[in-house]
Amino acid sequence: MNRSPYRLNLDHLKKQAKDLIRLYRSRDAAAMARFRAALPAAAGHSDEGISSLQLRLHDAQSCIAREHGFGSWPDLKRYVEVQMATRSERSARVLHWAQLLYSGDVSGTANRANPRVALRVLADDPAIVADDPWLACAIGDEAALRQATRADPSWVNRNGGPLRLPPLFAVAHSSLLRVDGFRERLHRCAQLLIADGADVNQHIFSRWQPGSLEQPDEHCPLSTLYGAAGSNHDPALTGLLLEAGANPNDGESLYHSLENPACTRLLLEHGARVAESNAIYRAIDLEDDAALRLLLAHGGDPNEPARNAPLTDWGSPLSWAIYRRRPRHAKALLEAGADPSRTTADGVSPYRLALQFGLSDIAALLRGQTDAPDISDEERFVAACASGDEAGARAMQARRPDLPASLSPKQLRLLPDMAAAGADDVVKLMVRLGWPIAVRGGDWDASALNQAVFRGDAGLTRFLLEHGAEWTERHGYGDNARGTLSWASLNEPVEGGDWAGCARALRDHGMPGTIAIAGDSEHERVARVRRQFADDVAEELLG
Repeated sequence: MNRSPYRLNLDHLKKQAKDLIRLYRSRDAAAMARFRAALPAAAGHSDEGISSLQLRLHDAQSCIAREHGFGSWPDLKRYVEVQMATRSERSARVLHWAQLLYSGDVSGTANRANPRVALRVLADDPAIVADDPWLACAIGDEAALRQATRADPSWVNRNGGPLRLPPLFAVAHSSLLRVDGFRERLHRCAQLLIADGADVNQHIFSRWQPGSLEQPDEHCPLSTLYGAAGSNHDPALTGLLLEAGANPNDGESLYHSLENPACTRLLLEHGARVAESNAIYRAIDLEDDAALRLLLAHGGDPNEPARNAPLTDWGSPLSWAIYRRRPRHAKALLEAGADPSRTTADGVSPYRLALQFGLSDIAALLRGQTDAPDISDEERFVAACASGDEAGARAMQARRPDLPASLSPKQLRLLPDMAAAGADDVVKLMVRLGWPIAVRGGDWDASALNQAVFRGDAGLTRFLLEHGAEWTERHGYGDNARGTLSWASLNEPVEGGDWAGCARALRDHGMPGTIAIAGDSEHERVARVRRQFADDVAEELLG
């Protein structure tokens, strides 16, 4: 396969993928051979075995991407987009390449850093970093840094390059720190710059909206340490910067370090303050409780008041942990002295909240620590539903036929809350018990159907539609399930989501399809409005 970047065209590649999946469906032997050679799921299978895999458009796209040397279709697509945008001007090509290496708050784009595509562009054009020491920082070119310092020792504290970054900052924020073969090079460059006098607290201001590359947001400083600990989660570089005097209380590093507790530990050991960082609440959002336990062990307040909505509605970290259905986190908070009697803004105790969200072990623990009053029939019914106790819930319905209709609006929100949490079995039980299916809830005031589509949960999407849900159900951002499908299929907020399957379910239950727009391969027309979907979703909606 010819890999010349100047022969790649996104529209042609999309057509090739559609042709390939069409040939596959006709059991073409050459198509089967291509899948066998390029797609890991098809490797070693016979033609009959590959046919039984029921491959779809996204598999054909993946096959073509791998034939061109990319690990995924999104990588190939991003690569071609960069090539097409920068053919005419070298300065534009250099800028787009640099923007591949850095996250949006540094690069001034809405895109995530993509080191894989950046390395492919660099392999095609190694001279792209020529004569620019700030770009040499991004790839860990120690010799180029030494040469720049010999020519002008003051450059180590001067902003430069296409993204106007200070050198040590450019090293610490480079996404190549996540790539084996570049990590140690970048560490050596950081050591060299520090030895040559680079300020370890170099910073820029955020380029996220409302900021931009041209006009950064001066209300939001980003430190060098934040790149190492919060963006790239690199303990070695985090430790190096802290030992050299980096300020651990920069307003960002601790909060964003939590996905790698090794970085969090280093920050705490060097004096990072937990108070008012919102790190306690962020740690509760993570499935692993290691980061939360670290924060609590280093002075974190298990009763820290929340500083912003929607956290303020829950009243305490303990209630937030229960709402997020994190029993290990709730236990860690209680062990650290969380107040079991502190209620939510609506006056609901942690005990009642634990029952409401099906955390029976936490409820039992809280009942033993507080003077918990008897609960109502409504609360017992909700607790049975949330814990998946169908027999108990149906027994209560036999005594109280008005359930669940008589539940409060707050209690009824449990259905979309559980859908947002991915508790499919609980959601299905609640629907079978007669729960109002269109009730809205969760962090973005959405119905259970919208929550399922957002997660790419095709099975739950189809179940809800089969039981009366409607694609027209609105959510807090003013759109319906089709808008949810558009955004989620493009941004993939949940790993492994099946948004094409969601599209099939929605179409099967009355959602109108889309119409192709001549000359515009990126969008489809829906009732005179242009919409964009992921390619495999667009194929489903075009029929």
